[in-house]
Amino acid sequence: MLLRFIALLLLLASLAACNSLKPPPTPVLSPLESRGRGVFVANCSRCHASSGETVIVGPSLAGVATRGSTRIEGMDAEAYIRDSILNPTAYTVEGFPKGVMPSTFKDELSPEQLDAVVAYLLTLK
Repeated sequence: MLLRFIALLLLLASLAACNSLKPPPTPVLSPLESRGRGVFVANCSRCHASSGETVIVGPSLAGVATRGSTRIEGMDAEAYIRDSILNPTAYTVEGFPKGVMPSTFKDELSPEQLDAVVAYLLTLK
C-alpha cells in the first residue's frame, strides 16, 4: 500500500513537472492587433524579428512594449513606438547604424495601418 502511494506521488510530481515545461499560451490578438500583425509582416518583418533575439537588419522587436516605456524619459511605449516608425532616426538603438530604417512609412502607411501596427507591437512584451 505504501509503495502504491509513493508511486502515485512520483507520478503526480512528474506530471506537474511536465506541465511547468509547457510554453505559455499564445495570446489571442484583437482584430486591430491582428491587422497590425499583417502590417508588420508586410512592412517590418524583412528587417525586424518579433520574437527572440534574432537580428535580421534591425533589432528584434520582442519585448518592445516593455522596453519602449523606458527608452525615453516621459514617453510611454505607445508614443515611443509610433514616433520610432514616423521618425526612425530620432531613437536609433545602440549598436545599430543610424539612417538604415526607411523614413517613408509616414507616407506609405495609412493612419489606420499605423494604429494597427502600433497596437500589435504593444502586444510584444
